[in-house]
Amino acid sequence: MMARRYGLCLSLAFAALPIVGATAATPAAVRVDFSEHSLKNGLRVQLVEDHTTPVIAVNVSYDVGSRNERPGLTGFAHLFEHMMFKGSKNVGDGEHFYQVFTNGGAMNGTTSSDLTVYYEALPANQLEMALYMEADRMRSLDITQAKLDNQRQAVQEERRLRVDNQPYGRSYERFDEVFYDKFGYKHSTIGSMEDLNAASVQDVAEFFRIYYAPNNAVLTVVGDFKRDEALATIKKYFEDIPRQPAPPPVDLIEPRQTAERRETLTDPLARAPQILIGYKIGVGNDADQAALQVLSSVLQGGDSSRLYQSISKEKELVSGIGGYVEERIGTGGFYITATVRPDQKPEVVEAAIYEEIARITEEPIADWELQKARNATRLGYLQSIRSAQNRANILGSYTILFKDPNLINTRLQKIDAVTRGDVQRVAKKYLIPTGRTVLTTLPAPAAPAAAPGP
Repeated sequence: MMARRYGLCLSLAFAALPIVGATAATPAAVRVDFSEHSLKNGLRVQLVEDHTTPVIAVNVSYDVGSRNERPGLTGFAHLFEHMMFKGSKNVGDGEHFYQVFTNGGAMNGTTSSDLTVYYEALPANQLEMALYMEADRMRSLDITQAKLDNQRQAVQEERRLRVDNQPYGRSYERFDEVFYDKFGYKHSTIGSMEDLNAASVQDVAEFFRIYYAPNNAVLTVVGDFKRDEALATIKKYFEDIPRQPAPPPVDLIEPRQTAERRETLTDPLARAPQILIGYKIGVGNDADQAALQVLSSVLQGGDSSRLYQSISKEKELVSGIGGYVEERIGTGGFYITATVRPDQKPEVVEAAIYEEIARITEEPIADWELQKARNATRLGYLQSIRSAQNRANILGSYTILFKDPNLINTRLQKIDAVTRGDVQRVAKKYLIPTGRTVLTTLPAPAAPAAAPGP
């Protein structure tokens, strides 16, 4: 579950951002100034000029993830994370990596249930090369049986490494199957072995035609360039790529859960019991999301959080505990994960977690807890926008996920507006027994000792 979230790194591009004067009582206001453009084929373009350092970041976000897959054809979105590096009409197999790395850059791609992102960071004088290669694979990805077979095997090996042969790997996958009712989020992004084996070249080509079209993508460029020149180059390479009909819509809104869901698994790779708890929440960026983020921070954000202080430090019931709020295009989740100490019982740990949740629903949080959540959110925000690559990633992702790229500038305001009463209200609304799903993983019992020989 944790792997579904984006990691945010640090860099030194922060000085270019405009900062409004601040006092000791009022933190500095920070904005990412971006312009938006739309090409004739429907490609959305976002540009952020930043002349602090001679670097550029290019980010292409596609409005496709495993939510768009159908039963029997899972794993396609993630398979394309691999296929998109296997060459196009004018760029050879693996050449995208070669050109970026030999020019001092970095690049990669990532797939989630909601979106797929490809990105590269390069010296500023290589902007045209990056745009050319991204346009070429959007226009003319080379899909062959040999390349499909090669990347099918790579994805299957990745599944073995991350899921099948990983402690709790199957537990995280099974949790979504129990937690969700709609197929879009119910199956894993990496897909099943059977579906990957069944994928044909025709299936893959059709998936590419539908979802990897310019009118289903957002191109974000951040860095040291002149806006008009960059936009002219983008039009040169992207604007004549044919648009496609809009992809079919996917229903991602879950029906109201009316009873607790619970399962227990046995994992031969696990060395300690683990508890996964999830509560259904609303869609990403709805009116309750900011208060839920504060609630998560107070309950499970770091060593000063209530769950850590009570369950780990004072009662010594767990070797690790934490969680997060996942904001999605459809119904999201509020998650708690606890690894139980070998000398404790999962049911005791679970009861202790519910005691802490009850405390938050019964009385407002302290002023210092609210301020701590605001400070943590602000720190994370400032760290995330220092890197040109992260700013490009956030802008593109917010556009796909929430249709609101300006959330990059308003998210702190939403957190600052949260009150102690708001936190108590959302705890009462969402963290309820009938709305939770619980999956407990137990280590496999030790094999019986072999009988002594004659």
